[in-house]
Amino acid sequence: MVLDAPGSALHEDAVDTPEPGPGEVLVKVGACALCRTDLHVVDGELTHPKLPLIPGHQIVGEVIESGAGVETVRVGDRVGIPWLGWTCGTCRYCTTGRENLCDSARFTGYDIDGGYAEYTVADARFCFPVDRSFSDVEAAPLLCAGLIGYRSLNAAGDGVRLGLYGFGASAHIVAQVARHQGRRVFAITRPGDTASQEFAMRLGAVWAGDTDTALPEELDAAIIFAPVGALVPLALGAVGKGGTVVCAGIHMSDIPSFPYDLLWGERTVRSVANLTRRDGTEFLALAHRIPVRAEIETLPLDHANEALTRLRDGRVQGALVLTVT
Repeated sequence: MVLDAPGSALHEDAVDTPEPGPGEVLVKVGACALCRTDLHVVDGELTHPKLPLIPGHQIVGEVIESGAGVETVRVGDRVGIPWLGWTCGTCRYCTTGRENLCDSARFTGYDIDGGYAEYTVADARFCFPVDRSFSDVEAAPLLCAGLIGYRSLNAAGDGVRLGLYGFGASAHIVAQVARHQGRRVFAITRPGDTASQEFAMRLGAVWAGDTDTALPEELDAAIIFAPVGALVPLALGAVGKGGTVVCAGIHMSDIPSFPYDLLWGERTVRSVANLTRRDGTEFLALAHRIPVRAEIETLPLDHANEALTRLRDGRVQGALVLTVT
């Protein structure tokens, strides 16, 4: 499924099967989960993508061919391919454990053709082994919704009372990890979204309500998954002194001005950018141990436009995954 220009619908096309270059592998795609970042790319909110582009960056499949010099994975391995698709390995960020900030980084489904296809090529360094306890469909949402949620959870600190603003694919995975860690989860949705609130309570949240409803107690930290800048001052007002507000999205509307009193008391606002391979290794191992179980709905690959529309309209509970046959 190919994007020719931002703002246009994807179209089905027959393209040549890509060939892996040095350090790369060819992967037969089994499943690719949708992510809000896909929408930001398709809708033109993330500018200058590779065009034409095959989107998709939560990919699970089987390695069927290796390029020269590949040593970390073998033909027959099942792997997950995430958003971060390549880094230089030599800059000040890459050499200090912060490859997620590499200025030369390339991203799957944005700079590199992604997983809305039968086959894709990936840098072998950025392919994660996927435990066989997960099916392709079950594992796909872990590759971004799970990974970015995990990095955001770490950035939020060790506080017990955790607020999640927006209860979609990432939040419903993070909620399971947070509960496993002994935290108490508070889910905050847009007004009227009682379905998401009920979903959060089924997953063990101690409270769920909307942004118009006062929280029952002060939070230690909050993670904002909804791409809505106006939630930042709202979340700052909900966390106590020393609390942290984490903005987890790659794109967010402008943050409105707010009084300094909301920030005072050593409160922190920070963003999370991309992921590192260490995040992937740690989280996928943890997801197997818990185990994390994403709530999933599947659609066939040629229904990608329908899937994107549902995601755009907020008509998805949990994660939506494209299956490739």
